[in-house]
Parts: sequence; structure tokens; C-alpha cells
Amino acid sequence: MQNDVKLIDFLRDRHSTPVAQIREPGPSQEELDAILTFATRIPDHGKLAPWRLVVYRGDVRAKLGEQFLALALKNMPDMADAAREAERTRFTRAPLVVAVVSTAAPHPKIPEWEQVLSAGAICFNMLLAASAHGFVANWRTEWIAYDEAALQVLGIKPGEKVAGFIHIGSSDFPTPDRPRPDLAQIVTYADEA
Repeated sequence: MQNDVKLIDFLRDRHSTPVAQIREPGPSQEELDAILTFATRIPDHGKLAPWRLVVYRGDVRAKLGEQFLALALKNMPDMADAAREAERTRFTRAPLVVAVVSTAAPHPKIPEWEQVLSAGAICFNMLLAASAHGFVANWRTEWIAYDEAALQVLGIKPGEKVAGFIHIGSSDFPTPDRPRPDLAQIVTYADEA
């Protein structure tokens, strides 16, 4: 049962590393393939696979940053230099970014909501899989997940939605834990009603 103890420790201490603290190295292709394989081992009612993954790495990240900046400047032409740099580096903060794209659609038997939740499960499983391979990860959306022009730039098709951008890399930053909900405030037992 030693593996169970490690899993319990891992789940108790799980946290997301801030994107600003993620750096090289990122996963090798072999490690990335394993991370993506494990990430997709999630509940999927009807075996629809109502999602797809897009990996952004290498030079394409910087090119996307320039496009994000151009889009942002259309709405805020007087952006401060720091805000401009934030747009430019949005996808270069980590060695790679994986978009989890929900392709949920009406189905005669499988509720669309369950399909959407399946994409969210991939996001969380990818955080776990990256960590299990010795990497850090952060699940983000930000404005680019909701802007039609940005979605086009990212290769997201009409009708699809971004469940999350998973930033993966390395870090030696000691991430402090954040306050967690008190179970007494969020858990109700139906048998005690």
C-alpha cells in the first residue's frame, strides 16, 4: 500500500505553480505523450471523446503572443508597457501550453453538460499527470479563451470552447498553499436533513 500513501500525500499537498514561476525544461515528446495519454483517461459518458487537445510549443508561442497583443491593442490602444509585455509573453511563460478544447454538442442520449464536464476532467487530470512526471502545471483561461478573434488565431473552431490552457514546465519556486474551503461550509449530508 506504499503507493496509496504517496497518492494521499500528493493529493493533500496538490497546488498549482504560478505561471510566472514556470520555466524550462518542459517535457520531452515521450513525456508529453504520456502526460496527454494519462490526461485523457477520464469519465466520458458514451465514449464520445467530446474534446480535443492543441499543443503550443516552440516559436509558435511567441507568434501567438504578437497576435494576442495586436488584438488587445484594438480594444485598449493606450496599454501600458507592462500590459503589452504580458500579452506578448502570454504563451511563452511556460515551455509548452496545451489547450483543452470542448467539442460538446447536442446528443440524443448524452447530456451536453456531461460532455463539458469531461473536458474539465481532462484539465485537472493533465495537472496531475504533469506533476506525476516531475513537472509543474497551471490551468488558465484568461480573455483569449472567450474572444472570438483570439480563438480563431488559436485554431479553435466555431462551436468549440476552451476548457483551459494548461501551462507545463519546471520550477523550483516554493509555492505557498492557499486557504482551502472549510468542509463544514460546503458539505451537506442528506441523511441529516
